[in-house]
Amino acid sequence: MTDTNTSMFEQIGGEVTIDRLVERFYDLIDSLPQARTIRDMHEADLGPLKRVLKRYLTEWLGGPALYSSERGHPRLRQRHMGFPIDNAARDAWMECMDLALAETVPDEAARQNIHTALAKLADWMRNRQDETG
Repeated sequence: MTDTNTSMFEQIGGEVTIDRLVERFYDLIDSLPQARTIRDMHEADLGPLKRVLKRYLTEWLGGPALYSSERGHPRLRQRHMGFPIDNAARDAWMECMDLALAETVPDEAARQNIHTALAKLADWMRNRQDETG
């Protein structure tokens, strides 16, 4: 049973796990053919984006407020409005994240909780209809 005072950040292993998760996530974005459209939305150098995602996930999962102290409120949908995010983009993003979670977060319950929350977030980020309907 999980201690209710323990954040998800602490439960999954803190900064070390977040670093591994984000690095693996972007390895997958970089290498999976189904993630090509997502990869093409990013600059060639993923370093700055990795840093931002690490800081965001750290805070989002209950760790130190690294993201908001630098960048303010996330305003994720607004920040991503210039990128065409349809069902296919959402699905590719989630596939990469799920694979990275499976490799870096051994606690199945924590992994499922993170997946569920990220799936809701990914659904909310959609800003385009699929071309197929």
